[in-house]
Amino acid sequence: MSNSIEKAAQRLEQLRQAGAQMPAASTSATASVATPSPAFIPEPVRVQPAPEAVSPSGPRAATPVGSKVVKLDFDRLTAAGFVTPNAPRSMVADQFRVIKRPLIDNATGKGASVVRNGNLIMITSSMPGEGKSFTAVNLALSMAMEMDHTVMLVDADVARPSIMKVLGLPPGPGLLDLLVDDKLEMSQVLLRTNIENLTLLPSGSPHAQATELLASAAMTDLVEDMGKRYSDRIIIFDSPPLLLTTESRVLATHMGQIVMVVQAEKTLQSQVKHALSTIESCPVKLMVLNQARSSDQEAYGYGYGYGYGYGQGQREPAAEAEVSS
Repeated sequence: MSNSIEKAAQRLEQLRQAGAQMPAASTSATASVATPSPAFIPEPVRVQPAPEAVSPSGPRAATPVGSKVVKLDFDRLTAAGFVTPNAPRSMVADQFRVIKRPLIDNATGKGASVVRNGNLIMITSSMPGEGKSFTAVNLALSMAMEMDHTVMLVDADVARPSIMKVLGLPPGPGLLDLLVDDKLEMSQVLLRTNIENLTLLPSGSPHAQATELLASAAMTDLVEDMGKRYSDRIIIFDSPPLLLTTESRVLATHMGQIVMVVQAEKTLQSQVKHALSTIESCPVKLMVLNQARSSDQEAYGYGYGYGYGYGQGQREPAAEAEVSS
């Protein structure tokens, strides 16, 4: 057998010398190939599949959009009678400390009983001009200065918005824009302020059907979503007067607490009773008597009372605040 192999090899060598083209298989058959040691066998290259391209017309990525930051002028607000972080202690600040305490307790589940949607607070009045927006802003500022609570102030008086003007800020997109554009994110219209725990939601772009939007199903869904999404946040709504439009009554059905501002020596008792009858469904109703003349006849202040159920409850002693008439 070995002689046959030797003869075949010699014959192949003769043919190669004669210039004959040899098949590759024959060449490889005679070639001596060194087998590499297992230690030198290269690892196979693992190729990661490329990520699937997303069509521009496909769904948008959920990229978080940061809220715009605005700066409140504390000196201006202090001069106008508002509570600010840098202002010296005043009777106005002390008054709002008294007013906010039960509201915060109810919002955080520390009140006498658990209040459903306690973190949703509506500030309203019977008629325009009783000081509800002034009260809403001061409550929001005072609450935002608490160590453990964040506050969102919503200008829901869409027919006569005033929050941005009171704070010295330009108008911009907000509540109404969220109601007409379901693709708009809350973070795109929320305003962060130089008070760490305070954000603002303006009334938004003017709309011919602003009051109808406030009473729409979209508003109902938005309020419910806000209550759930921001359950750890106190949300204050500055709403239209109760006897001026019916939209505020619809909004009141979603609130856990309502603060009704009454202007002393101006609002009729019949108006107060009528206004209270429109918000009977709200579990907690509080009343603030604005511009109540103090005993020295030289200053104006706030009277304060609260009640559960249908507005019947204990009357708290009125505290005074040095607020000019």
